[in-house]
Amino acid sequence: MKTTFATLAVAAMIAVAAPASADLVVPNLSYRTGPFAAGGIPYADGFTDYFTLLNERDGGIGGEKVVVPECETAYNTEKGVECYEATKGQGALVYNPLSTGITYQLIPKVSADGISLYTPGYGRTSAANGKVFEWVFNYPANYWDGASVAVKHLLDENGGSLEGKTIALVYHNSAYGKEPIRTLTELSKKHGFKLTEIPVDSPGQEQKSQWLQIRREKPDYVLFWGWGVMNQVAVQEAGNIRFPMENMIGVWWSGSENDVTAAGAGANGYKSLAMHGTGMDYPVYADLKQYVQDAGKAAGAGDQVGSVLYSRGMYAAMVISEAIRKAQELAGTSAVNAAQVRDGFEALEITEERMAELGLPNFGQPFAASCEDHGGPGAGMIQQWDASAGKWNLITDFIAPDDEVLDALVLEDSAAYAAEAGLTERCN
Repeated sequence: MKTTFATLAVAAMIAVAAPASADLVVPNLSYRTGPFAAGGIPYADGFTDYFTLLNERDGGIGGEKVVVPECETAYNTEKGVECYEATKGQGALVYNPLSTGITYQLIPKVSADGISLYTPGYGRTSAANGKVFEWVFNYPANYWDGASVAVKHLLDENGGSLEGKTIALVYHNSAYGKEPIRTLTELSKKHGFKLTEIPVDSPGQEQKSQWLQIRREKPDYVLFWGWGVMNQVAVQEAGNIRFPMENMIGVWWSGSENDVTAAGAGANGYKSLAMHGTGMDYPVYADLKQYVQDAGKAAGAGDQVGSVLYSRGMYAAMVISEAIRKAQELAGTSAVNAAQVRDGFEALEITEERMAELGLPNFGQPFAASCEDHGGPGAGMIQQWDASAGKWNLITDFIAPDDEVLDALVLEDSAAYAAEAGLTERCN
């Protein structure tokens, strides 16, 4: 087989981080370069820093140190698969690729290799059905949950009715951006609003025509499914046409500080979904400062600490660490393997009491997984950008999604995948 330069480069990048056999290995498929780096960098920093905190403060998880080999994907699906192939032999326990495109390619691979895939708030939505997707977990919420939560917020803003309203979906023209279309189509039928789909080709640096269309058609609301540089451009373009920013709601991947600061005062009032709390007013941040940042062990430059996406990377690492801890408990050993970690993911319960013990009180929604449920409760909040203060403010409590609509869609899509892949449902 011909060995490509890219494969050699990936192998060289991670070889220096090869772990000892007793370590718990959690690869970080990151992207610190390219047009999506504004989202990839803070997430990767928060992800690695949390595991560093566990190593430095607690001696690891259950006495086992965590090794986090990092591999650059540039948000490129082919490179992401190469990173997976290059790292899985190191004893990888779980993958968190932060890419829907990479996730779609990895689902059959992890299922064959027996390695968990954790995709909080992204990836294939119907993986929430554990009867079909044994090795994939996307709790506490997914894309379809997010679309439903956004519509519920708009219903609340309009006295319970969206009849006759027009909602435009501006989306990254990829598997990621297309994820909410089916849900919004069904919700438009249920609530009587018109849905307009407006794709933006990757990476999204050119959006003039899309926002001229919005200025011409004057939708009542814009739902926004962007990522990386596309987010910054969209917020600026919306401001340029004087679209009411309080009527624009981004998905939780379009609601970071990096998405709004470039637009200055023009971004004021912009809203986005949120799957967890904002800011640094949580005890875990004091520990991160003491054991990681001040100790010179931070993964990045330190300029993203406390940002929305840093916190999300930290949150993903926290959930993974708790799944490993649960696996150790179930298996009766600290040196767990990938199959045992999968069992930990499926038996995981995150209570509010446990979140407080971890230094994250009232940060995220509690959830309990099961054989059938790999998706969690799916609730989300709405946050709004205050340009004068330079911060996000949560303006709602957790809003539950419309399970009446979503459960049927999840069952339909997962059944189609099972038929295509020749899978038999489990949990019977």
